[in-house]
Amino acid sequence: MAAAAPRTRLWLTGLLVVLGAGWGITQPLAKIAVSTGYGHFGLIFWQFVVGVVVLGAVTLVRGKRLPCGPKQLRLYVIIAVIGTLLPNSASFAAIVHLPSGITSILLSLVPMLAFPIALALGLDRFSLKRIAGLSFGLGGVALIVLPGSALPDAAMLVWVPVALFAPLFYALEGNVVAKWGTYGVDAVQVLLGASLVGVVLALPFTLLSGQWIDPRPPWGAADAALVASATIHGIVYSCYVWLVGRAGPVFAAQVSYLVTGFGLFWAMLILGERYSGPVWAATALMMVGLFLVTPRANSSLASKPDAPHSKAAAPPPPAAGQ
Repeated sequence: MAAAAPRTRLWLTGLLVVLGAGWGITQPLAKIAVSTGYGHFGLIFWQFVVGVVVLGAVTLVRGKRLPCGPKQLRLYVIIAVIGTLLPNSASFAAIVHLPSGITSILLSLVPMLAFPIALALGLDRFSLKRIAGLSFGLGGVALIVLPGSALPDAAMLVWVPVALFAPLFYALEGNVVAKWGTYGVDAVQVLLGASLVGVVLALPFTLLSGQWIDPRPPWGAADAALVASATIHGIVYSCYVWLVGRAGPVFAAQVSYLVTGFGLFWAMLILGERYSGPVWAATALMMVGLFLVTPRANSSLASKPDAPHSKAAAPPPPAAGQ
């Protein structure tokens, strides 16, 4: 990236901004999707379906097939469960009660939570700088949950731990991939496989819970938001994978800052949300935390596209989700 021509750097940076804006808008769209009372299993099922359509088309255009050996199928199941079913269930449950901007801020914890998991799995070494980054992230959470601070209603406090399950599972997902690999399957194929498996896994939960969403018209804002969110995620993630290969994981990982910033911007623009001083202070702490845990160009992790911290650059972007 350093040796790239200024014009090349400019348009790659522009693409990075577009990706951040795309992923950032998925949180307000998720808020709209739950606004009519749709249950999380129904929403997740249709996310998987849209993911299959979008990522399947991308895979066909790339002229690739989907490997379906035993190891790959096990990988698809794991990614579907810890990358979408569990975190998106938590996200959808929490975002009903929390402002969209707050959930965007909390999702920026992914790379910070990835670090202690990486330590536990033997994927990283102890680092005071990254411990400091985690501390800043936790400080941001503290500002959000302190009584009379960032939350407009104290009753929302109980939903913050629920929302934190999402970044925790995304951090776990990235480390699982970094630890055991993808058995020769690239990132887009993994997401397609996870989406296909997810359709099968989510359908019985959707039906048994009574959360089936009828796909027939008339369609409302919630339906449009669901389809738009899942479609945007599939397209943006595919572009992100290309960007990692073109500009490197360190450059691409900077999208994390943009996702959080755009998440707040879109929530203000689309949902009319407004935030108090502690929310902006929490955002600043999260940005500092992100800076400290994001690998630099000379980091040994920076050369690994599936390293836990660089993997977290696709956070708000669950495996097939919002």
